[in-house]
Amino acid sequence: MAKHRHIESEYELELDKILREIKKQRAKLICLQFPRGLANKATEIADFIETNTKAKCLIWIGPTFGACDLPPLDLYPKVDLLIHFGHTEWKFKKRK
Repeated sequence: MAKHRHIESEYELELDKILREIKKQRAKLICLQFPRGLANKATEIADFIETNTKAKCLIWIGPTFGACDLPPLDLYPKVDLLIHFGHTEWKFKKRK
């Protein structure tokens, strides 16, 4: 897979998984949503994605108050995929 260790040296961003999903969905326009704490990595991540896929990226660094706070995608009706970057991994209970 693509080389991105320098980007993920500080954060687990699962960029390989993101690239696979973009290619699987054949997404052409991606909205990347970043919390304030990751805003300084936004252009580096967008460049990485654009270099390793055929997609173009829009960067959303507007206020975000968690995973349920999505950008107003009605303003961007051509977006094929929204990728939300957060600070904390979600914990799920094991199914019985």
